[in-house]
Formats: sequence, C-alpha cells, structure tokens
Amino acid sequence: MIHKETSARSVGELRRNEPMARHTSWRVGGPADRYYVPASIEDLRRFVAGLPEDETIHWVGLGSNLLVRDGGVRGTVIATHGVLSSLERLDDGHVRAEAGVPCAKLARRCVRWGLGSAEFFAGIPGTVGGALAMNAGAFGGETWRHVTSVETMDRRGEVHRRGPREYQVGYRSVIGPEDEWFLAARFVFQPNAGATTDDIRALLARRKATQPIGLPSCGSVFRNPPGDHAARLIESAGLKGHRIGGAWVSDKHANFIISSDEALAADIEQLIEFVRDTVEEVHAVRLHPEVRIIGESA
Repeated sequence: MIHKETSARSVGELRRNEPMARHTSWRVGGPADRYYVPASIEDLRRFVAGLPEDETIHWVGLGSNLLVRDGGVRGTVIATHGVLSSLERLDDGHVRAEAGVPCAKLARRCVRWGLGSAEFFAGIPGTVGGALAMNAGAFGGETWRHVTSVETMDRRGEVHRRGPREYQVGYRSVIGPEDEWFLAARFVFQPNAGATTDDIRALLARRKATQPIGLPSCGSVFRNPPGDHAARLIESAGLKGHRIGGAWVSDKHANFIISSDEALAADIEQLIEFVRDTVEEVHAVRLHPEVRIIGESA
C-alpha cells in the first residue's frame, strides 16, 4: 500500500508494510511498518517532528551495510538515497554533500573538480550518510579524516551543525549526540589538478579483481582486527565457500557473504555467527561485524 501525502505542507511518500528486501544489497528482509521517502529537508523535519516520541527510527541509504531480519522492522524507516542528493563545491577545497549522495558519485565529482584524496570514496558501496555513521573507508582512506562539519537532525526535527570534536571517531565507529541523524557533511580535499578518472578506474579494477562485485552482498562483513585482516582469518579457518541455506562465504573474498534468490536473512545471520565462532575457536580472535542488523526474526 502506498500513501502519498497531499497537503500543501508535505509531498513526501509514506509506504506501509514496505518489503525491505527491495532496499538492501543482500535483497533480503521483512517489511517495515512505515517507510518514508521525504520530498525535502523541510518536509523531513515536519515528518520527524510529528512522529511519536517513542517511535523507533531507522535511516537507510543504499542498504549496502544493512541486514534486515525476516520478521521486518517495527517503527519507521526513512529513505535518503535519491532525496538528500545535493552535492556542491563550496570553494577551492571544500565540498558539501547530503546524506543520500552515493559515495562513488562524490569521488567522481571531486576528480572532475580537480580535488585529490577523494578517490577512495569510489570503493565505498553506500551513501555519504552511511559513511558518516560508521567512518567508512576503502583503499586506505577514511571518511572522517576529511570532515570539517556535519549537519544533523534530532527527533524534534531541529537541524544542528556540529564539528568533528563533538564525535568520538574510531575505526568503523562513530559516537555522537544521541537521537541525531546525519543530513549532510562538509569535506575538505586537497586541490589536485592532475586528478583524473583513471585513478578511480584503477582502484575499481583492483576492487573488482579481488571482491565479488555484482553479486548480492553487503561489502565487508567484519571489521579488520588490529594488525590483521578478517578475510585472512576467515580463509585460513577453512570457511571459504561455507554455506548455510541460501547464503555462503565468497570463494573470491572471505570477508564477503553472498545471498542467493532463496536466501533468508536468518541464513545470513546464522552464517555471520558461525564464521565469528569458528574464527574465534581457530585463531582466538573475536571478529566484530561492520554490518548493522535490525528488525525482528520471523
């Protein structure tokens, strides 16, 4: 069922019982009670402010780092991709990108503007909002190394501008004010007149050669432990190709889990736990997932 807001104050789209399998890169997941596609930041402010104080809110971009359980999501899911999509150059080295901008688009645009050190964003299979939430990185680069300020929204629909010092930022970890979500960020990059799309193509070719690009996955499942790589630990534990139901550990890159058309979210979650337990048994190292798991079991 799709309901389109018709008042003059809001033109957002509210869907009820929306299958989250349509919005995650693993292509699994039960329905969200409410799925909202805002028309603008002002529309979003009004919508969030109108939600009950105890309403659970989840924000979703490309769904590339998200596992939604088969029982679905209680509360409201807010979609940012294709909506919070503004991307602009502010001056010689500063760029503003809204939360729904794909990271790959940010990388390409920065190269076109002659800005260096942004190429790594091409290797992040998500949006700016997700990259901010987890300090996503690729090819040795990390999101928050380039952040000069962020814009957030709280449960009252109020917008705040905050600096990096207001957040505890670590490897694939960001802790900030509670019940605030990222709307946009300002980044700083070094001017580099020699930056070309060839640099991005080379990085993506390397990624394609080592990762199962084109198959349903979430990207890397586990964080790399200090001084090691999750993929090496998983592979040396003999887990490449290990399968549970419709999900299996990639034969190409052991830190990827692939889902088939028959996969359930429960298959993927059980496989994540099996891999983590096995690696701990074999190597005495406890892996920590990068992927965010939400919702209820069927």
